[in-house]
Amino acid sequence: MAVDAERVRAAVAELIAAIGEDPSRPGLEDTPRRVAESYAEFFAGVDQDPAQALANTIAVGEHDGATVVMRDIALRSVCEHHLLPFLGTAHIAYAPAERVVGLGSLPRVVGVLAARPQVQERLTEQIAAAIDEALDPRGVLVVIEAAHGCVTMRGPRQIGSTTVTLAARGSFAAPAEQAAALALIGRPTPATGSGLGPHPLTVPVAETGP
Repeated sequence: MAVDAERVRAAVAELIAAIGEDPSRPGLEDTPRRVAESYAEFFAGVDQDPAQALANTIAVGEHDGATVVMRDIALRSVCEHHLLPFLGTAHIAYAPAERVVGLGSLPRVVGVLAARPQVQERLTEQIAAAIDEALDPRGVLVVIEAAHGCVTMRGPRQIGSTTVTLAARGSFAAPAEQAAALALIGRPTPATGSGLGPHPLTVPVAETGP
């Protein structure tokens, strides 16, 4: 289902009025339309299946020991708690079993899953799950680093703060292989005893608040 632009426009006009402004004054009169167009882009992934971005796989046979790494995939999403943006990068590593995917597919799956109301922890896990299901690799590792508007723009206003999340599957849940993958990504190994495994690890760099 596409974003209902008319309902967004009406809601934004009401919101402008609710903060004590005049939605019909110059400068604000076209804001509801602009917000509706932005929301159509921000939330385009709500009705999209990330599996479609990974549908065209390539059979490569056994690749024991091989690792594919894509670093610094730019992402933009909207936190579902305050509807404020969070911006950052995703790093993906996977160890192929018998199939790989075109490198352009990895940013696409990140984009689909990021284009919906999200929390970073769930986004990290969903990217790992989508790759794991589509390729059935020996292991998957996803790391996301992002700055959140709800931290930088309101509440604690920690301008330089970022949040790091990690999700591991298969062989990359093992400490040694995970450390090797993180070294390829160029990120330090999380502290021992941090609870790695199929669930995301959130490194508490920033407090996101309620």
